[in-house]
Amino acid sequence: MNKPLILLTNDDGFYAEGIETLERHLQEQGEIFIVAPDRERSASSLALTLHHPLRVKPIRDRVWASDGTPTDCVYLAVRKLLPRTPDLLISGINRGPNLGQQDISYSGTVGAAVQGTFLQIPSIAVSHHPNEKQQFDFDFCGHYVSRVVDELVQNSLPPGTTLNINIPTPPIKGVRLAKLGQKRYHPEILIKKDPRNRDYYWIGTGTPQAIGDADTDVQLIKQGYITVTPLHRDLTDYASLEVPELKAVFEKAIHETS
Repeated sequence: MNKPLILLTNDDGFYAEGIETLERHLQEQGEIFIVAPDRERSASSLALTLHHPLRVKPIRDRVWASDGTPTDCVYLAVRKLLPRTPDLLISGINRGPNLGQQDISYSGTVGAAVQGTFLQIPSIAVSHHPNEKQQFDFDFCGHYVSRVVDELVQNSLPPGTTLNINIPTPPIKGVRLAKLGQKRYHPEILIKKDPRNRDYYWIGTGTPQAIGDADTDVQLIKQGYITVTPLHRDLTDYASLEVPELKAVFEKAIHETS
């Protein structure tokens, strides 16, 4: 029986420590292929490149780098580069967390995993939260993910579900299934001059403020828990479908338009 085919990607670049650590830890568990950006592509979300051609460079056996986004990489891998559809897609290990509603909306790491889910591939996004001294332990994360893979290969994810996993630096208190909290950003926008005396703008991130109940991902990870958040591709707010006042706004508009 063939080993499962595992596709690795990220938004930090094919050379990043996180993806190289994953490759090393998963070698015995599957056929590992890497298709990842040729440079950092953070905050690219689900962006696809539609207005200029993409280039793909073979790096070594089963490893390619693309000048596209993480989502581009998933498309290229599944449609053109891999010998068959992956049994599992892992995006990461991201250098830094992807926590809360804002992070997962912008994240290229999460975006790549969601794209895998769109293509009906069981997909997870993995990110690593450093400690207060900004120290990382990717080796621990890789070992933990390898144990998760053992389980996922035997018990696949529910259809339409992507797992968003955030791992703090050890010591670890445990693992919690967690809902999304919020990280409120207050980004600075810097205005400077280029050599031709024209203005250019640089959007910073600032220091985010974690907001959420005690059982949200943004709070639990600060306590030393690995957080696992199931994300669903269906973003419909079903409760709002039943709000008559909302429907009335649009019905009134069409009557006034006619």
